[in-house]
Amino acid sequence: MSDVSIADPEMGEREIERVRSVMESGHIADGPEVRTFEDEFAAFCEADHGVATSNGTTALHAAFEALGVGSGDKVVTTPFSFVASANAIRLAGAEPVFADIDPDTFNLDPTAVEEAVRREDDVAAVVPVHLYGLPAEMDHLLDVADDHDLAVVEDAAQAHGAEYRGQRVGSLGDAACFSMYPTKNMTTGEGGMITTDRDDVAERAASFVNHGRPPEGGYEHVRVGHNFRMTSMAAAIGRVQLDRLPDYNEARRSNAAYLTDSLTDTDVVPPTVPDDREHVYHQYTIRTDDRDGLAAYLDEAGVGTGVYYPTPIHEQPAYEGVSHAAPVAERTAEQALSLPVHPNVSEQDLRTIASAIQEYER
Repeated sequence: MSDVSIADPEMGEREIERVRSVMESGHIADGPEVRTFEDEFAAFCEADHGVATSNGTTALHAAFEALGVGSGDKVVTTPFSFVASANAIRLAGAEPVFADIDPDTFNLDPTAVEEAVRREDDVAAVVPVHLYGLPAEMDHLLDVADDHDLAVVEDAAQAHGAEYRGQRVGSLGDAACFSMYPTKNMTTGEGGMITTDRDDVAERAASFVNHGRPPEGGYEHVRVGHNFRMTSMAAAIGRVQLDRLPDYNEARRSNAAYLTDSLTDTDVVPPTVPDDREHVYHQYTIRTDDRDGLAAYLDEAGVGTGVYYPTPIHEQPAYEGVSHAAPVAERTAEQALSLPVHPNVSEQDLRTIASAIQEYER
């Protein structure tokens, strides 16, 4: 294992005590703790509703079901993301259409999205991914969606607390979906969350994740649904983690600032952050033409790295035949390298990372 790990999930006594309290209450499945977490997370995102789910993929799937996106529909999204962004589209019965990315921000290029919408028939939605914790160019994407009457689902799996023009992600589209996987900026162990300002989307999503039951529960099933529920134990962890999230994000931003300053005189390209956005650095991702060589050198220096993502989704075997040219995404997949930036990265760790890159570049 590297001395400086790429990820280091943090759990403390507060999480342990909250879980113990829930276990002693007997409400260990979906219940009051989950409802409270939903309300608190929605408030954090400045959204009206939260619907907790079992993970980020089920959050996306449930959001599509709640918006009526399914068989016969197409959904425009990025090929440069974790495969779940596209898998959830297919699981809902729709087909992904891949648009290329902005080379500086790694996010969907709105012009490419508009071209895809004009080219394809039956497009029903757009899924911008706030990749690595940086919000996508939402105003332009929302304008495209408005012009073509499309739903917008934010994939905010990596962007808890990020802001676009002073507004938190999770409140910008028709719905937004978060992951609570252990390596995310906050975690519930495994879990997900849908946020929305739309009453109808919240009601349908909450029903879908609970076997199609109405809000009052019981054994009447008003639609076909899944069991995508979050447990009360996961919600208990999430409530503590949500309280810690602002400090976690501030630590990530501070670590990122140090790295960016340290890489000024090297050939690597640090993350770009437009003035109207606040990055939360789920990943600190640089670009370099010698990605594999640098990664190997850092590994020898005791620094863990990650490649997110080595193969664009449209080039994955599962998406053979769903081919859309995305030259920027394809090139970026050969250049991108993520460095440790999590809250447990120490000042000495940062010096180690920066020195190793500087030495390699010489």
